[in-house]
Amino acid sequence: MSEASHRVVVVGAGFGGLELTRALAGAPVRITMIDKRNHHLFQPLLYQVATTSLATSEIAWPIRHLLRRRKDVTTLLGTVTGIDRNAKRVLLEDGSSLAYDTLVLATGARHAYFGHDEWEPFAPGLKTLEDATEIRRRILLAFEQAEREIDPVKRQALLTLVIVGGGPTGVELAGTIVELAHDTLRGEFRNIDTRQARVVLIEAGDRILANFAPELSTYAQKALERLGVEVELGRAVTHLDADGVVFGGTHLPAKTILWAAGVAASPAAEWLEAPADRAGRVMVEPDLTVPGSPEIFVIGDTAHLLRPDGKPVPGVAPSAKQEGRHVAATIKARLAGDMAPRPFRYRHDGDLATIGKRAAAIDFGWIKLTGRLAWWLWGIAHIYFLIDFRNRLAVSLSWLWIYFTGQRSARLITQGGDDKS
Repeated sequence: MSEASHRVVVVGAGFGGLELTRALAGAPVRITMIDKRNHHLFQPLLYQVATTSLATSEIAWPIRHLLRRRKDVTTLLGTVTGIDRNAKRVLLEDGSSLAYDTLVLATGARHAYFGHDEWEPFAPGLKTLEDATEIRRRILLAFEQAEREIDPVKRQALLTLVIVGGGPTGVELAGTIVELAHDTLRGEFRNIDTRQARVVLIEAGDRILANFAPELSTYAQKALERLGVEVELGRAVTHLDADGVVFGGTHLPAKTILWAAGVAASPAAEWLEAPADRAGRVMVEPDLTVPGSPEIFVIGDTAHLLRPDGKPVPGVAPSAKQEGRHVAATIKARLAGDMAPRPFRYRHDGDLATIGKRAAAIDFGWIKLTGRLAWWLWGIAHIYFLIDFRNRLAVSLSWLWIYFTGQRSARLITQGGDDKS
């Protein structure tokens, strides 16, 4: 095979897609990276944009900039609409298509409303920068509107913020929002006391952070309640609209509702006409290939693969990066003539969640940490994985400023979710 004749098409510039591309450096391949956005997003800190702690530019980077030194990589801005498996072509929204020898789908996930898509306009989820700036806008506008509202019932609805879902995203949103209301905004309004704001976290299960050890779930709940968050367990949301949310038969008037309860995979399984689980993730082979198409790999949130303990590989950044490296190694081996199957082995690095600006819960399995030490370790881990020095410095300074003063500087209300920060 002549050098650089093998065409690798990667759909999605998230953690998995970028890690795969990085690991293929020096291999005799030509890579085409396709994404419908022009930036790579550090999703673990997206909630901090939504809650005014960080600006968008601190957690996102242009894909072209990240790959500028890789002459073997062509970056395309485009939206994939289908896959022609027989012709080995990726179909794009503008009617064009791209040929591939190896295809890697790393297309991530989207919100899932458990069959109630009509809830989305009233309860946005958090997956993109547009989501984050829209949530930030809704939170800040709620306080602005409450400042002008003279009806006490309507004012309290404006000052009630509900988060649906008690996973890491829901816990992190709740902790930061209550600190924003009770600390950062205190004294800035004349007609309302922002400390009277209610932040309610609703979880259908019997505990928050269900993937963590039970004692860490208990710690996280107590930490949230100390901050002032109302934690509601064991009552699923059955209805929500512009006026509030119904859970366990109780109607709670609230003008700001945020969705952190579930995700669904991208439409990759539909493109491939491949078997999928209930969340739409492709049921991949042990080596992350699509059944019947060994030249197609699916990684990250789009893939469903069970670990030896019977649990699915989690849809988190470390697993996507591990899968990206594994697929890159498989492609290299195949190009060298080794066609033997290479089953993927996931290594769990631990679970982390922060609760406000001074507490966190960390579960490494062999050790469990809580409190300020866990918060500092959580912060160090996230700063380490940020892509460049400028972002690491900017985020570090922002966090230190918030830690010592309680002030958050990214409190801009932007229109239509079009962020200019």
